[in-house]
Amino acid sequence: MLTYPQFSPDVFTIGPLSVRWYGFMYLLGFISAWLLGRYRAVRTKAFTRAQFDDVLTFGILGVILGARLGYVIFYQPAYYLSHPLEVLQLWHGGMSFHGGLLGVMLGQWLAGRRHGKSFFQTMDFMAPLVPPGLFFGRLGNFINGELWGRVTDVPWGMVFPGAGDLPRHPSQLYEAALEGAVLFTVLWLYSSKPRPTMAVSGVFALGYGLFRCFVEFFRQPDAHLGYLAFGFVTMGMLLCLPLILAGCLFLYFAYRKKV
Repeated sequence: MLTYPQFSPDVFTIGPLSVRWYGFMYLLGFISAWLLGRYRAVRTKAFTRAQFDDVLTFGILGVILGARLGYVIFYQPAYYLSHPLEVLQLWHGGMSFHGGLLGVMLGQWLAGRRHGKSFFQTMDFMAPLVPPGLFFGRLGNFINGELWGRVTDVPWGMVFPGAGDLPRHPSQLYEAALEGAVLFTVLWLYSSKPRPTMAVSGVFALGYGLFRCFVEFFRQPDAHLGYLAFGFVTMGMLLCLPLILAGCLFLYFAYRKKV
């Protein structure tokens, strides 16, 4: 069993201002997307740097608003109906990837229209820039000691604060590795050559959906939801099924046009 490192909740403090790890990780995700996107814009000539900055701005707004609203709607609608002002309290946590994805999709559709690009042209460009943000976000979950895994006897199990005395899977690190590092490597290499429209988006949707479903077998479900069916099906799994299906369809239609 490994010892869970105790982290201070603050990265640093300047006077009354404290920078929390989770917000800091979001910032690192946005910076990585900006740097990678600017490089990709020059290499592919899909956007000018100025156009990309505009597209990324829409993406950032979409991910923040969508992730928060997605968590409220998908995971705790009754609670937030009773406490509506807490919807705005992002510093208390509660962000949904699937809601963030819907927000990004809306933002990219709007940004694409501004620059004469189709929805999938914009999404194909942005897809490889998302996994680094997922990587940093899951590291933030680990540092905060939240979204821990199920009880386990594997040698790398950890006892998380507030999760009882039994060791658990560090599922946040599994997600950081698969949804972040591995998915980024696959998408970056795959998109380094010209691909039919929708193909890169398809690889992203399929890859994320499969990786997230796999990790859900090791991740403790949300306490207020538990298992939804058969003693193992979680909300995360259900929300990934449409992604997996969409990824398959995107790839099918992308390459069907090439035949």
